[in-house]
Amino acid sequence: MARVRDVEIDEVPEDVRPVYERFARDYGPFLNQVKVFAHRPPALKHIMGLLLDFADEAVLPKRYLEIALVVVSKLNACEYCVIHHAPRLVEQGGTIEAVEHILDERVPGFDAVDHLVRDYAAKVTNDFNRVRDQTFEDLRQHFTEEQIVELTLRIALCGFFNRFNDVLQIGVEDGAMTDMLSSGVSSAAE
Repeated sequence: MARVRDVEIDEVPEDVRPVYERFARDYGPFLNQVKVFAHRPPALKHIMGLLLDFADEAVLPKRYLEIALVVVSKLNACEYCVIHHAPRLVEQGGTIEAVEHILDERVPGFDAVDHLVRDYAAKVTNDFNRVRDQTFEDLRQHFTEEQIVELTLRIALCGFFNRFNDVLQIGVEDGAMTDMLSSGVSSAAE
């Protein structure tokens, strides 16, 4: 149970309800997070709305997004986010072994681009003020500048979500835990 009460959809302003409803329906089992964000309707509308817009546009391939989100969440030991994103990485062709060893030097089943994204996510999370030009030269070989900007934004935003979820102790939804277990991932935030 979160440190603040859940806000139900009928408590949010009319103009925010479509984001609340759509996020809960279409984005995955993140309803507990939505119910906490709903305390601040502008945050729900704009932050969750931003994620919905990104999902609609699908500029960044989902595999790379999920690699980045699992890396950041494991580095920050955010159980909520690992439980939600590990099954999504498996759905995008990542293996259970890759999820469990994603912070190792060599990740089983990862190619060079997967490792590049993994390493970039770790740098943006832990060493953001020391990312060198060579990293961007490497990224440009595989991604457009639009994709690099979105990848960077999503990595940084994931760190925000990790902190938000953990500080407010947002509980994991039953559906998310079921997804993680059915994907075969053995632990949340090793």
